[in-house]
Amino acid sequence: MNWLSARRAGTSGPCPTSKGTVSALPDTPAIRRWFLPAALAIAVLGVDQVSKRWAVATLGPDPRDRAIALIGDWFTLVYTRNTGIAFGLFQSLPGLFTITSILITIGAVYAYAIYLPNHSAWVQSAMGLIVGGAVGNILDRLRFGYVIDFISVGWWPVFNLADSAVTIGVTMLAGYLIFIGDEPAPTPLPPPRDDRLLSDLLSRDLE
Repeated sequence: MNWLSARRAGTSGPCPTSKGTVSALPDTPAIRRWFLPAALAIAVLGVDQVSKRWAVATLGPDPRDRAIALIGDWFTLVYTRNTGIAFGLFQSLPGLFTITSILITIGAVYAYAIYLPNHSAWVQSAMGLIVGGAVGNILDRLRFGYVIDFISVGWWPVFNLADSAVTIGVTMLAGYLIFIGDEPAPTPLPPPRDDRLLSDLLSRDLE
């Protein structure tokens, strides 16, 4: 029984090609759902780490050695070390926050894969920002025991680009879930039909 006969009989089998049988094609939608957040997370991580290295080299090596005023005293660049969470809060438990940050990041990736509407490019972008920023600060904690902060705006605690990425990503995700919700994923188009292959298979089956 060849492949077409097996299809007529209701059984399944691999589709033959000119080079023999091949397995099923990769799940393209699944690849797309991970490509954008992964690429964005890598970009955020790279920019964050480069900016922190610049801050230490230019504004350090010791905290608050010097500051660069961009808009008077309201917007300045000044190197600080943060042993707490984002924006310099809760400085007394650095080890706990390192473990907590890792668990939260893993939980966010799991939620994205299982529960969130990951077919949406908006949600994919939000997740890329969140994970990229979170990993940037986790690397600081693992390497130095603190997070490098260097952006000071008004009365707000000093922060870094990773904090900004996480904040923007969380805001984007919350806005999507509140105002749009979990829309169903678009139905994928059927694969293109190859009439020449079908005719060839029919002629072989009749021989």
